[in-house]
Amino acid sequence: MSKSRPYDVVLYGASGFVGRQTVAYFAAHGGGLRWALAGRNRDKLEAARQAAGPGAAHAGIVVADAADARALAALAGDTRVVLSTAGPFALFGSALVAACVAQRTHYVDITGETPWVRGLIDRHHAQAAADGTRIIPCCGFDSVPSDLGAAMLVQHFAAQGEPCTGVKAAFSLRGGFNGGTLASALNMLDSGQADALADPWLLNPADTRPPAGPTDADPVAPHRDADFKAWVGPFFMGPVNTRVVRRSAALLDYGPGFHYQEYLRFGSGAAAALMAAGLSAGMGASQAALKLAPVRALARRLAPAPGEGPSEDSMNRGGFRCELVGFGARGTVARARVAASGDPGNRATTVMVCEAALALALDARALPGGKSGGGVLTPASGLGVVLADRLRQAGMTLALVA
Repeated sequence: MSKSRPYDVVLYGASGFVGRQTVAYFAAHGGGLRWALAGRNRDKLEAARQAAGPGAAHAGIVVADAADARALAALAGDTRVVLSTAGPFALFGSALVAACVAQRTHYVDITGETPWVRGLIDRHHAQAAADGTRIIPCCGFDSVPSDLGAAMLVQHFAAQGEPCTGVKAAFSLRGGFNGGTLASALNMLDSGQADALADPWLLNPADTRPPAGPTDADPVAPHRDADFKAWVGPFFMGPVNTRVVRRSAALLDYGPGFHYQEYLRFGSGAAAALMAAGLSAGMGASQAALKLAPVRALARRLAPAPGEGPSEDSMNRGGFRCELVGFGARGTVARARVAASGDPGNRATTVMVCEAALALALDARALPGGKSGGGVLTPASGLGVVLADRLRQAGMTLALVA
């Protein structure tokens, strides 16, 4: 990659809801870097730059529509890293990723659209790997906590000389949705992409797809979990996060027979059991209803529009905690925690994806595989402990616990 490129990082989709938060983050933490805001509307980009204050005054503006291949090629050729928050990614992301691969430009985003990621793997993994270009989707709440948390436990067992046979996680969270996230989910349903989520090994390389066992199927009902000492149920992000962790397990060779599963965590009493049953049933009913086009049309009318989302106060009051339990081949059990304050899908996601981009821009030699490690990767396989350390420094918890 040429060192003469004018920018270190370009924030694509910078005038959107999460995009504006990435601009504010870089204004506060991107000192010394050459960075720019990018999108299709110059006036909105300039407004986002101005709203971010003095720290963004030096940032560039790059106008590039997601349908303009020439503009996207120029954008990718002018930076070392692209950070994209412009979803739905199946609609607005494919040409940008293709431009990054062609220009050997590293890329991160906040997608949870794993069927779209499958397409990126099929089209671009081989070339990106050959060129040392890191294409790393799913660098927000889906799926950094799951992926780095599982990797942390696998590494812990390896340091003790014991293979890790499996990890399970339980999430508790408080937060809201922005219009872009909901638009991405509805687009998957409109296009039929969501059907691919039924495949537990959707993102795995073809030669690492073992027969799915009962521990790999997505949970559909609540149960009391002895390891978490709590009632747990299906987690709406599970069909995304589990596929990402399983790809990491294949790329990083966690070992044959490794299993990963995750849940939404409730309390331990009778009220928690009722809540787990109610929310699990409600989630199943909602998923079934949203398969109907008229219901999706109604959801679009009621949901926040793209570019809109929770209030500042609501995002500041949010947070999440992910408790993980790992199992060793000799019967050892280890625990870990990943947690952060701030709305998971908005505030915390901003920190995760921005630190992922900063890791690519500033810490390339320390990343897994060194400067030559490329492909369509995952947070754990593409950024690993470098991102974990950066997130700790940014105030997140990623730790083994007793």
